[in-house]
Formats: sequence, structure tokens, C-alpha cells
Amino acid sequence: MRIILIVSDTFRRDHLGCYGNNWISTPHLDRLAESSFIFDHAYTGSFPTVPHRAELMTGRFVFSYYDWAPLPVNEVVLAEVLGEAGYITMMIADTPHILQDGYHFDRGFSGWQWIRGQENDRYMTDPIEVELPCAAQKLRQPDRTVRQYLRNVSQRAEESDYFVAQTMSAAARWLERNYKCEKFFLYVDTFDPHEPWDPPRWYVDLYDKGYEGEEIIYPAYGPCNYLSAAELKHIRALYAGEVTLVDRWVGHLLWKAEDLGILEDTIIIFTSDHGFYFGEHDLIGKGIIDENGFEAVPLYMEMVRIPLLIHLPHAQKFRRIDAIVQPADLMPTILELVSAEDPGTMHGESLLSLLRGEKRSLREHAVSSWPIIHGPGARRSTITTREWTLIYGGRWVGSGETAETALVDSIRRRERLKGGSDVRPELYHLPSDPEQCENVFDKHRGVAEQLHREYVQFLESIGTPEEHLRYRREL
Repeated sequence: MRIILIVSDTFRRDHLGCYGNNWISTPHLDRLAESSFIFDHAYTGSFPTVPHRAELMTGRFVFSYYDWAPLPVNEVVLAEVLGEAGYITMMIADTPHILQDGYHFDRGFSGWQWIRGQENDRYMTDPIEVELPCAAQKLRQPDRTVRQYLRNVSQRAEESDYFVAQTMSAAARWLERNYKCEKFFLYVDTFDPHEPWDPPRWYVDLYDKGYEGEEIIYPAYGPCNYLSAAELKHIRALYAGEVTLVDRWVGHLLWKAEDLGILEDTIIIFTSDHGFYFGEHDLIGKGIIDENGFEAVPLYMEMVRIPLLIHLPHAQKFRRIDAIVQPADLMPTILELVSAEDPGTMHGESLLSLLRGEKRSLREHAVSSWPIIHGPGARRSTITTREWTLIYGGRWVGSGETAETALVDSIRRRERLKGGSDVRPELYHLPSDPEQCENVFDKHRGVAEQLHREYVQFLESIGTPEEHLRYRREL
């Protein structure tokens, strides 16, 4: 059985037509959804980019013992297990963080190809002089990232030169050479629609034609009060243009599979790692990064709900799945689908019983979390059920701030760790408050206490080291 797994970084679930979006064009992914299982309650697990890929490749909730770091050598990974089952495994990626600086997420693959140049990839040194598209103070890392990125794309001439186009075209060419193989696993990881956002102008004009202001292609993370209403609208248009660009080139790969006659005989999975704040909760980005360092922000629904489409061979019509699922479930699902041996190391559960209609649910809650290895108050977890979500950072009776250094997107930063009331738990009732505006922790403390108990039991069940768990045993 053939498998294609596509991961699109920072692809917000609510920007897809099959999830209710009515203003962004995503015809190719919506067409895929028409013959797929659509998961309505898929939530990220280990956050952000690198921890998510580690979870995806190991089937483990790694946030309990791992942070942004190279793939540990002792982890059993999906590509290795599939290789032992006789599969040809191929990684094609332009996401730099999982391959640069010795991160080695290519481990176990029969072959791999890195499309160079995304974000701060140290790829090109020229041109020396680069003109920024807006005021430097509006950009995140204008010198280290934005200038490097602009050098990397300085020779781009047409749409096929864009990163997602290069990546999906490389995957399509790989299919042309390997489609007769009946046992392959093709893993395609594109960084788009992650920033910087600079899709071809015609895609942006679909959503904000006539804008004449600055092009803030990589906004500074944090409170968004430095942006005008027009600038924030245009940022959303830039991102929407990236979404449509991703859809166009994912479609290219799907067309190729169809042209080769293997689309209906192939498992196809499309998903993302997390979302992005575009003014929700008065934030832009995925954290607070400024001259004073880094601060992790709470993970609200815009961040933790992710798209997940699974197309199975000979599927005729979509079916929506209401169960709560997470990325750690994909490795056991793939292994069961192809009858590969369970390595006995995974935390996730196979989704096959849901796909077959044998079960309606696997778990009562999802846990989405920054790595929790930095002590209390540093990085919060989000515990979500169908009705409630609790955002909780551990108990720390101290007050004020302390600091340590941590790797954030491959850069060592001073991290501010808040204590006392600054990390007070947040509880939201999702049916009545889907935008999570009213913290009802004081009104429904009993609900919060129950969710906290389930959270601690979950951490115990996945073997969280006591040195990290001890700060989280009390609400």
C-alpha cells in the first residue's frame, strides 16, 4: 500500500473550505476532502514546529521530556519501522528547522531531499544589500531572518520558483520515478504558509487588492497594537494568499498521483502542526519575542485546532469524524493500515477503528502543550474536551519574573518565566464562548479541578519525569 503524508506548517484549520471558510480559495484540498475522512476535532499535541515533528515521527507526546532539539537517537521513528516492513521511504522538505544544524529528522528514510532557502536557512550570502519591505521595527528578526530570506529568494523569477512549488514539484517528480512501487511512504513537509508571507501578487490581490501600505511579511510577534487596521487586514491577505498558493501546489502533487493512476490506491494524509494569531487575543504570531527575550503565550483554539484529512483507497465520499484526535495517533494509524509491527513505544492510538466505524471516540480530552521541561509558569498546557478548555501552567507560589535561556526556532533566547498571578489558570466554556473571551475559572472551579486531575493522570500515563510533573500536581 502506498502512503503520502503532507504536512503544511502553520496552516490554520479555519482557512480551509471544508472546515467552513467561505472567503479563501482552496479548491484542491476541498476536492481531496470530498473523498476523505475529515476530522473535526483534531488538536495539536507537542508545540511548536520541531516538537510537533518529533511527535509525528515517534507517535509520542514528547512535550513531557523534550524541547526544540535534534531528534534523539534513542527514539523509534516511523520511517525506520516502515523500512523494516519493506517500504521505500522518502522525505522531501523545505522546512529548515528539522534538517539544519544537525537536527537529523531525515533519520530512517531511504532517501531525502531538502529544498533550501526557507526562512533563516543559511543558504545565500548575496546580494549583500537587501531592502526591507517595511519599517524594521515592525518585523520579527529583520536582520537575522528577513534579510537572509530576501537573499535566499533574490533569484526567484516565476511561481514555480516559490518554495511550496519546488517542494510539491520535487514530490511529483519522485512519484513519476517510483509510482510502480507498491510499498512506499512519501513524506512531504512544506514550511508554507509559515512566514515570511510573499506569495505572487495575484494571490494577494484576491484578498486585498489596491493596498498601498507597507508589506509586513514577517510581523514582530507579540501584542498587535503597533499595526493599523489596514496593515492587519493586509497581513491576513498575505497569509490567505499563501494558503491559496499551498493549495495550488498540493493540487499539483495530487494531479500527478491521479495522472499516474495511483490516487485511488494511495493513502493520502494532509495536516498541519498549529495555527497563528492574527489579532485574536490582541496578539500577532505564536509568542512574544522582543528585545527583552521570549515569552510563551497561551495556546487558544486558533492555535491548537488543526486540519486533518485522511483519504483511504477507493473512498467514494467524505465522512466527518467527531472524535478527539492528535498527531501522535498518525504513526500507529499508518502502521496498522499497512500491517507493520507495533514497536511498543508509542503513546498515540490508531484511528483505524474510527475510520471503520467500530468506535466513535478514543479519548475524552486533548492535551496541547509547549514543552513543560522548564519548570512552572514557563510554558502552559491546554486541556480540551468537547465542552471545556483549561489553560494551565503549573503552580508556582513565587511572584515576579525569573529568566533562563531556551532555544526558540533554533535561536537561543532569554526566556521570561512568570510566577504568581501572571500564570493564573484560564477556563473557557467553548459552546457559549468559542472565541475564549471570558475566563470562568472562578465560577466553575470544580470543572477546572476535574480537568486538572485528568491532565495529571495523562502526564503520569505517558511517563512524565517527576522533576517536571511535581510542579503540575496542584491547581
